[in-house]
Amino acid sequence: MRESPSVWAFPTVLTLHTIGLGILVGASWLLDLRLLGFSRNTPLSAYRWVFPAIGFGLILNLVTGVFLFIKNASTWGTAFPFGVKMLLVVVSVLLLLPIRKYVNRTDAGEAGGNVRLLAIASILAWAGAVTAGRLLAYLVV
Repeated sequence: MRESPSVWAFPTVLTLHTIGLGILVGASWLLDLRLLGFSRNTPLSAYRWVFPAIGFGLILNLVTGVFLFIKNASTWGTAFPFGVKMLLVVVSVLLLLPIRKYVNRTDAGEAGGNVRLLAIASILAWAGAVTAGRLLAYLVV
């Protein structure tokens, strides 16, 4: 992107990365909030659609993230906020696995204590990943 003759290359990739982030984190938080007790009248089975949305957002962010990383690989590869961001993204995705298993096997109105802790951890991990990613623009030159 750095050598691209198009003035639109970087803004387009960054916009797609932001859209993917909104889909990924938004859908994840929607499910997490439901597991924490919001919208208890809606069965968990009604939230199964979030997993394909999360998958789409994750793939979009992986592709655009690689392009963004390549643009400043030598700088970001050694930047502390980037390492924190990547660690929190991995943790967030790993937290989705047991949450997905719970949602797919149950239709209970109330989530149990363990899955509530996973939902809280997921919200905090995604918030940390987004914050660390945003800090890259200010802390890494």
